Amino acid sequence: MSEIAFRRATRADLQRIVELLADDRLGATRELAEDPVPRCYVTAFAALESDPNQQLIVCEQDGLVVGCLQLSFIPGLSRRGAWRAQIESVRVASASRGAGLGERLMAFAIDAARTRGCSIVQLTTDKARPEARRFYERLGLAATHEGMKLSLRSPT
Repeated sequence: MSEIAFRRATRADLQRIVELLADDRLGATRELAEDPVPRCYVTAFAALESDPNQQLIVCEQDGLVVGCLQLSFIPGLSRRGAWRAQIESVRVASASRGAGLGERLMAFAIDAARTRGCSIVQLTTDKARPEARRFYERLGLAATHEGMKLSLRSPT
């Protein structure tokens, strides 16, 4: 049986995380999985690492990073001052999909949100990924709101 572990990402994981982000049809069009890792990712990682309300989590299987997600803790006034956990950039390596790693990664993130005292977990998923929506619904998440975005600039 394979050994599975979840932990906070380190700078040494950054190249692999970017590869995971690029490992699908949408990510392949918007990520730069290059070696060395482009400076924009290094800068973003440093900002995440220094913010106590951000966690970049990786899933390791037998010592290899095969999954990741970003977990953001957001304070708010609504819902009587409730904290929210925002889950973004959930990825499992294409060769590792279908083995339950995504479920375990999400369970880890939801447990971390409970531990931080969050009242709600939320995420967005691209409408072009119907299989992801089915996955999240199977885990008990509900599409209760319509998300909207406005792109302000192209990534550099």
